[in-house]
Amino acid sequence: MPFHFWSAIFFVFGCVVGSFLNVCIHRMPRDLSIVSPPSHCPHCQYAIPFYLNLPLVTWLMLRGQCRNCRAPISIRYFLVELLTGLAFLACWLQFGAVQPGLALAYSLFLAGLITATFIDLKHYIIPDEITYGGAVAGFALSLFVPALHDTANAGESLARSLLGICLGAGVVYGVLRLGKLLFGRQRVKLPAEARIIFTESALHLPGEIIPYGEIFYRPSDTIILQGRQIELIDRCYGEAEIRLSTASLQIGNDRFVPENVPHLEALCSEVILPREAMGLGDVKFMAAIGAFLGWQGAVFSLMASSVIGAGVGISLILLRHRATSKMPYGPYLAVAAVLWLFARHHLATLLPER
Repeated sequence: MPFHFWSAIFFVFGCVVGSFLNVCIHRMPRDLSIVSPPSHCPHCQYAIPFYLNLPLVTWLMLRGQCRNCRAPISIRYFLVELLTGLAFLACWLQFGAVQPGLALAYSLFLAGLITATFIDLKHYIIPDEITYGGAVAGFALSLFVPALHDTANAGESLARSLLGICLGAGVVYGVLRLGKLLFGRQRVKLPAEARIIFTESALHLPGEIIPYGEIFYRPSDTIILQGRQIELIDRCYGEAEIRLSTASLQIGNDRFVPENVPHLEALCSEVILPREAMGLGDVKFMAAIGAFLGWQGAVFSLMASSVIGAGVGISLILLRHRATSKMPYGPYLAVAAVLWLFARHHLATLLPER
């Protein structure tokens, strides 16, 4: 078949895969099955028949609405399908003439990057199915497609993939630990005599609710504040220091098991929260990137993502005149990985030889 016949096939196949990625993006962060139930409207639960589940075409035909209840369907569905189709097409145009298997392997890699990016942008997490799964897939494909690591030897390809996994995850984990050491505490200034509430699942600050899952990363992480008029369900305190971790609640000299204190309120003007320079999901994500791109690609992705992230952060501050409190790092790693994937032979000159 002509080369560009397969170009069309890759684009169409990519759009179909993008439709499945939309399912993953919606369901994975919610711990829902990506297989059952079949595609349906999240508003009215209308089961979408196959003839109304055509990538790109259906969204345009229905003008971004559910056929049954006319509820709006996010443009994200259209964009993910289009982006995935273009990504698969780009892989074929770049690598198909060299080795079709290489184009397929990198298409799978880009599908993982797209899924991780859209989930991280909304939920600030990257599911283990993508990170661990990506690392395993990249390592396994290195055996069958050694050209992933610019070699024809399967053993050498596996070794380079393993080195990429270890170095990628190791360097980011080192950054995470150093960031925790240098910037591991965040002082949150509150209005005078502000009332904060500790519930079973979250910390309630004036105008903000922070789930404990976003605060406690490791057992040593502790919320600290100097409270006044501290109220529990069965007792009250005057002024005392409150220290809360996953294992212990201390109020003055009294200690409690956090699970036995379902509700606590206090007045204070400042609270100290633990914080991370990066999340553990980014460490695992870098392992997956290293599995596909090797150690040089992992190092470049880390360096370039820092520059991209800094540029985006500064731009947001200038546009909004304030710092953004939460910025997911996974999308920057994904963009940097894509840059390396399609321009690595030019970018490799910036890094040491193997």
